[in-house]
Amino acid sequence: MPIKRSALNKRLTHTTEERYSNQELIEKYHDYLQVERGYSEYTILNYINDIYEFRDFLAENEISNLTKASLMLSKHYNYKLAKHGFKATTIARKLSSLRGFYRFMVAEGIVDENPFNEVSAGKREKRLPKQIYYDEMEALFESIDVSTPLGKRDYAMLEVLYGTGIRVSELCGIKLEDVDYYNKIISVYGKGSKERNVPMHDNVIAALKDYLSFGRSELLAKQKENTNILFLNFRGGPLTTRGVRVVLNDITDKASETMKVTPHMFRHSFATHLLDNGADLRSVQELLGHVNLSTTQIYTHVSREKLSEEYRKFHPRSHIKPTDGEE
Repeated sequence: MPIKRSALNKRLTHTTEERYSNQELIEKYHDYLQVERGYSEYTILNYINDIYEFRDFLAENEISNLTKASLMLSKHYNYKLAKHGFKATTIARKLSSLRGFYRFMVAEGIVDENPFNEVSAGKREKRLPKQIYYDEMEALFESIDVSTPLGKRDYAMLEVLYGTGIRVSELCGIKLEDVDYYNKIISVYGKGSKERNVPMHDNVIAALKDYLSFGRSELLAKQKENTNILFLNFRGGPLTTRGVRVVLNDITDKASETMKVTPHMFRHSFATHLLDNGADLRSVQELLGHVNLSTTQIYTHVSREKLSEEYRKFHPRSHIKPTDGEE
């Protein structure tokens, strides 16, 4: 139901003239995210979709242009999202997309204030990242037929994902020259095109060399054009993030009838298993490429579960049923 027209009189733009159409504003922001921030098309698409949804909400309330949004409208939109049953995490993401969009317009001098600065999705439930347990991880590796070019690629891909903790987008962007076998590091480009060097252990190196020697050249032969991308698809072209998901689903189906694995779970498992075995939190932060330590700290909750489990398992009195009056 549209809100009262009288409530829309407070506008944040410094002029009544609409200098840009909605489509022009969105295209300008798209170019900014792509060129200035270096975001992937997948990430940009999510941001743009959130803006389109807000544009439609404005139209329902007889607001023709995105520059005419107000604090009251943004709060009403937040209320509408909650009323329609969206989870707090989803609402937070949508609000974050819009906050970033209006922050860009403030910087460009298109609007005077950001109508989403004071809008919050409320308290979000912290969800612990899902990990792949040690025996499950071994089952995944053992299910791969390494006698084939695709098998060698899949095995090397799993070793890199689990052995370095890099994002799937970073995996797909690795070039042949990014791998330094002598110093045992891989150069990857993360969010915002930031470069970082991640170490790799000997099993990762062995798997990569096996793939390069006996797998990649056979895959590349299927493609007319040459490429320096490390991981190739079955046609010989660069492997995409979507392709990685398809490959992992196939591996998972062979390894177990019940196991469900996503690409990001390898990153979660990498961090959790390092902390479980005594790694320093700040070291894990650096390896993951997290800007803020708080982003990495969620993995300590997973490790505390492991710690509690070990405590209950091995403490001599944890299995003794307490008697009345015993503390």
